[in-house]
Amino acid sequence: MQEIIQITTEIETKYPELYKYLSETPVTICDTPQKTVCSDDLKEYLATLKSQLQHHIETHKAKK
Repeated sequence: MQEIIQITTEIETKYPELYKYLSETPVTICDTPQKTVCSDDLKEYLATLKSQLQHHIETHKAKK
């Protein structure tokens, strides 16, 4: 969770144009009776955030 908070804060402060496209919660939820978010879901969400940020940085640099 700490990494997710850090990366979303970085995106919000340094790349506000990207921040508006981020989902606030993971898209998938574990298939459990409680329908809670699993650590695997959070890991996948973190990987998605990192990928989106990296793609944005690379694309942004290419346009300059």
